[in-house]
Amino acid sequence: MSTTPAAPAIKETKAQRSERLKLAKNPWDAWDEVREFARQGRDSVLPEWTGLYFKWWGVYTQGDGKGVTGGANGEGKATDFFMMRIGLPNGLLTSAQLRVIGEIAKKYARNLADITTRQNIQLHWLTLSGLVEVVDALTAVGLSPKGACGDVVRNVTGCPLAGLDNHEIVDSSPLAVQIAHHLTANPEFYNLPRKFKISVTGCPIWCTYPEINDLALTAIKRSVIGTDGNGAEEIGYTLRVGGGLSTEPHIAERIPAFIRQDQALAVVDAAVRIFREQTDLRENRTRARIKYLFMRHGWTAESFLAALEEKLGYKLDPSPAADQPPADIYRDHIGITPQRQPGLSAVGASVLNGRLSGDQLVALADLADKYGNGHLRATIGQNILIVNVPHVQTAGLVVELNTLGLNVDVSPFWRGAVACTGTEFCKLAIAETKGFNTWLVSELEERLPGFDQQIRLHVTGCTNSCGQHWIADIGLEGKKIKKDGQVVDAFFFCVGGSVGKYARPARPLGYRAASEDVPAAIERLLNVYLAERNEGEDLRSYFDRTDDDTLRAQLAGEIIDPVERDAPPVGAGRFAPGE
Repeated sequence: MSTTPAAPAIKETKAQRSERLKLAKNPWDAWDEVREFARQGRDSVLPEWTGLYFKWWGVYTQGDGKGVTGGANGEGKATDFFMMRIGLPNGLLTSAQLRVIGEIAKKYARNLADITTRQNIQLHWLTLSGLVEVVDALTAVGLSPKGACGDVVRNVTGCPLAGLDNHEIVDSSPLAVQIAHHLTANPEFYNLPRKFKISVTGCPIWCTYPEINDLALTAIKRSVIGTDGNGAEEIGYTLRVGGGLSTEPHIAERIPAFIRQDQALAVVDAAVRIFREQTDLRENRTRARIKYLFMRHGWTAESFLAALEEKLGYKLDPSPAADQPPADIYRDHIGITPQRQPGLSAVGASVLNGRLSGDQLVALADLADKYGNGHLRATIGQNILIVNVPHVQTAGLVVELNTLGLNVDVSPFWRGAVACTGTEFCKLAIAETKGFNTWLVSELEERLPGFDQQIRLHVTGCTNSCGQHWIADIGLEGKKIKKDGQVVDAFFFCVGGSVGKYARPARPLGYRAASEDVPAAIERLLNVYLAERNEGEDLRSYFDRTDDDTLRAQLAGEIIDPVERDAPPVGAGRFAPGE
């Protein structure tokens, strides 16, 4: 009697596995399982937690320092240690909270912390038992890592000078906090196709980069006629959707609607629900962001508005005249800024690559108490501000910040430096970043001491662009090459990225160099710029008028053929920790 062979089992894709596990459990409701893991030991942790569920609690497994090249299938090897992000809606902090974070860093995280590009603070070297103790300590001071990672709404960013800046259109920080509280740990929003990033700002210089967020509200004014027939101004928001970087950058689409302040929360809620319902986006995690509705699924600003109004159940007012994106200006609020409150200033310190020690965090908390009223703000530029400082006290605060290594007056290279985590801790990275960028800044300061232009110098350890190299004047994307018979860290160059009035992704130049050769290449490029620039011409404008072949030759010091940008590693982007 013959039998029919059984059909081979169909292998579950990584996207299918993620969707199955998300349907099976809301990790926000299951922290007691982690407490039990801590009691039983590291070997008791279930793979679905290390591979997925931990992320809902702002936690990733930490890499072994070799990055993706030390592992397989697009991901490096994990250690027994963990990384945790602490969410700070709008970057708001008190000295009491920062002091607790600093003490946590000293006790549990080898005295190390990073300010991130979404106003979070990130810790490393946490043990399993440390995770539980850290969450308890954060909860006691009103903080949480929930929502800092995972397929959820990430930390809601806002202007670090909200409520303080003389020039702001409106203080949007209460709305940013309200949105964060509404969406974070809300069981209705624990299972999105992928991460969803929101910025809300009344800042006229758009310091939160709305152009690269999944959803962004930026304040705008419109003229209205009152019942008495007289004209007046109403402040509301303009809406942008679909921004993002990663391996395929996309500048957010401006939706043709005026959002009244009393509509803003409902609009955000409806937009996230639209994203949640896109089943097509759940089939491939590398293309599961809302930007792909516009990039691959044929959506337009008008069709998104129609879907939004259907979800809301009412029509939004038509958009007023186009808003005015800022031009080529600093957006980081570094330095001393007089506040709207008489006699007070905010003092912004530039933290190189966002890297701080626990001791520095505690010292910052002490300075906020000594010179201000105990309030601080983290920024998306990986920096920190102490606010509400009497004018007469700012000079003393600057001296103490400089003594801490948190400088207020810095070179353009230091001020514009941003770096992702890199191979030091990330399992997806190809190159080391923070140490490299610190060295690169010092080299450029020595080689080009008189450089007088704003320059965004962003370093990312792989193609996922967690270091945001797509919006940099000079963006460096990590890779490996062979040099003198050895495989070494290297970087692929992109230039001319911009946000604001001239928003566009950087141009890949087809040039790469070993990490040790990068300073000389940038020195050559910038020296030509300084020699050939027109009167008043900034770096972005120079790159804009200069072709790729010419710029590549300036970097290399000779005419060379372009090389292709490397494709993302197999599996990259599946659980990319990028913010």
